[in-house]
Amino acid sequence: MASFDGLHMSLGNLSRLSHAQTRSISPENFSGEKGRGGMATEGTGANCARDLGRGWKVSPSVRVPPHSTLTLAQIEGSGAIQQMWMTVTGHWRFSILRIYWDGEETPSVEVPVGDFFANGWCKAALVNSLAVAVNPGSGFNSYWEMPFRKSCHMTLENIGDEQITIYYQINYTLTKVPDDVAYLHAQFRRINPLPYKEVYTIVDGIRGWGHYVGTYLAWGVNNNGWWGEGEIKFYMDGDTDFATIVGTGTEDYFCGSYDFEYPKGVYREFSGAYTGLPQVIQPDGLYVSQMRFGMYRWHIMDPVRFESDLRVTIQALGWRSGGRYLPLQDDIASVAYWYQREPHAPFPALPGKDELEVI
Repeated sequence: MASFDGLHMSLGNLSRLSHAQTRSISPENFSGEKGRGGMATEGTGANCARDLGRGWKVSPSVRVPPHSTLTLAQIEGSGAIQQMWMTVTGHWRFSILRIYWDGEETPSVEVPVGDFFANGWCKAALVNSLAVAVNPGSGFNSYWEMPFRKSCHMTLENIGDEQITIYYQINYTLTKVPDDVAYLHAQFRRINPLPYKEVYTIVDGIRGWGHYVGTYLAWGVNNNGWWGEGEIKFYMDGDTDFATIVGTGTEDYFCGSYDFEYPKGVYREFSGAYTGLPQVIQPDGLYVSQMRFGMYRWHIMDPVRFESDLRVTIQALGWRSGGRYLPLQDDIASVAYWYQREPHAPFPALPGKDELEVI
């Protein structure tokens, strides 16, 4: 990929010089201003640093009260978020990450924090991919490039009833953004249970010019047997009853095969650059009664291009007697990731707290 004054970097152009400015936002430098980090005199580490004073990890994190919103970043100018790391306490579905580009009124990213980082079940699963990494014990990392031309406003809302603590760092560049560079969008959905014979919608109502770059699914099974016979479908640019892209099965779309089974009788967790099944939660015979899965597919090398509109669905299918498909009524949550030109169509309202909860 070509370098645009430090906006895009890869191993192939890492040696090229640039006049782009590198900045970083964290609880030790809330504004990201040059030469203004580590100046706090108050913060969550102030008592620990009482013998050392200013500059000695006085403000490493932020406590977010119940039913309140923390501004993670307010960046003015033109540039791109290049990497961000965070770790968050509490019920991850109750912490909502939102990102607004260029002063827009509705967010382009609106996702519970765990699901955004391919961890939808409020239990850490390690991920080793190009776009997202989750490292021990619950270090969430995003490498999605997030350009903006006028501003970036990022928030974390705690919709829960208990205080949470967040440690975070947002690394970004201030530089010119070319005309053909689009904005990252990410949308969350969940249905529990999926109505009988209905198809699960990953995303619908995308309007504009762009390309689809990723899917995360948190899939909770409510039946015995294999659950992944369903086909994913991409309806684009005026498609109605029939889609342009149709997969052959759930595990096939996530680039596995034959029920993710290896060796025989065992689900095999894996995490790769572009695809993964990093989480398989097995029943314990008592309170953990259902199988749960987390899987991702990044379209980094094969983005799904659309000119005017996009809808993505997936069937939930198992097996019943007589070699027949069984439409499943499972607990399915998803995150769709795509780039497009603004303005974007409004997102559906997020589910309520009870509907978000992992139960």
